[in-house]
Amino acid sequence: MEERTYLKWYNKIGYGSGDIAGNVVYAFLSSFVMLYLTNSIGLNAGIVGSLIAVSKLFDGVTDVFFGAMIDKTHSKMGKARPWMFYGYFGCALTLIGIFAIPVNLGETAQYAWFFITYTLLNAVFYTANNIAYSALTSLVTKNSKERVQMGSFRFMFAFATSLLIQSITLQVVSWLGGGANGWRTIAIIYAVIGLVINSLSVLSVKELPEEELAEGGAKEPEKKYGLVEAMKLLVANKYYLMICGAYILQQIYTAMLNMGVYFMTYVLLNENLYGVFSWFINIPLIVALVFTPMLVAKWKGMYKLNVTSYTVATIGRALVILAAYLGSVPLMLLFTAVAAFGQGPWQGDMNAVIASCSEYTWLTKHKRVDGTMYSCTSLGIKLGGGIGTAVAGWLLAASGFDGKAAVQAPSTINMLYVMYLWIPFAINLLITLILSRLNVEKANQELRNGHV
Repeated sequence: MEERTYLKWYNKIGYGSGDIAGNVVYAFLSSFVMLYLTNSIGLNAGIVGSLIAVSKLFDGVTDVFFGAMIDKTHSKMGKARPWMFYGYFGCALTLIGIFAIPVNLGETAQYAWFFITYTLLNAVFYTANNIAYSALTSLVTKNSKERVQMGSFRFMFAFATSLLIQSITLQVVSWLGGGANGWRTIAIIYAVIGLVINSLSVLSVKELPEEELAEGGAKEPEKKYGLVEAMKLLVANKYYLMICGAYILQQIYTAMLNMGVYFMTYVLLNENLYGVFSWFINIPLIVALVFTPMLVAKWKGMYKLNVTSYTVATIGRALVILAAYLGSVPLMLLFTAVAAFGQGPWQGDMNAVIASCSEYTWLTKHKRVDGTMYSCTSLGIKLGGGIGTAVAGWLLAASGFDGKAAVQAPSTINMLYVMYLWIPFAINLLITLILSRLNVEKANQELRNGHV
């Protein structure tokens, strides 16, 4: 029987555009905050890494908290849309704050300024916005194909935004006068753009009535549960833990690739290559996302596609290492593209996999936890990205990196090889192993058939 459709083409595009707003925050922050702090403000990379690590202690609780709050929300806008809309105003303000550290402040005050604004952005405002945005996948449609399409549109916009930001930001900062003033101005520009696009995305979709979301079309009686029980429901779902682990690793991977700005500057001796590599990462990802819905239909599910494609991604990153030691930038670009193409399908169908994961909790625990379940996306972005950036800061500091020096010590050069080449390969291998165990579609089918 053909599944009922819920969305028009413009609903899917409107929803997907929300990740433009998300990535003018996340891609900008993850790609350039360390460079801004070390080279423009003059802060120590190791101390910054430690502050980011401490900040992450707040994030795990707030992810589950906001997910539970979304599940308990009842408003004219729905459950998730109010959190997505209002949360972004805080994102915009704190993003500007991070890149507006006064240069005449004392060093201790500068570290405190960064820590407070960074923690507010990640633990509060970005959490509320991003979990709500992700949860909309299961709240605006019950059609599995539409959920995959929403994920594909979402990440096409995400990677296109990342590509643009990584390609133009350094040049624009230079045009704006460079230094701390240039970074502050570009942060204001990105914040305003994100605020407008996020608002349009919220208005582009409408959540389904709660009674229609419930199984069988009848409204499920409300089952109250607190934060502790919400966390128990998540931990009891092994597929949630797998998705969360894979997503955290994926964000650490991205943080390591963002250290490419250092690799290009001090190893390849051309900082402009960072933008070139961004093209060879993001364009293949976007191409893969275009074909992901068709591939999911052809392969009759997401499991085999995800495992196979991520195996390709792992092989691609191994070949990038080989090309780097051969000293061939063209081959590095080629294999970077192969690895990125292999990562695309998981990016495109991940939200649909999370929706299936939420269904697994419904089938086993008979509780709807859509918002709470999507906490893994925000948790992964913040915890993984934060850990990755923190580790990068520690490794840079341990290697003797000096942000004011034009030429770095051999120990720093060796460390950049480890960070940009070897760690991403190891992470891809781990994610492939996790995905090989993440067959939640089969588990749900067996539960429906009574084969527990």
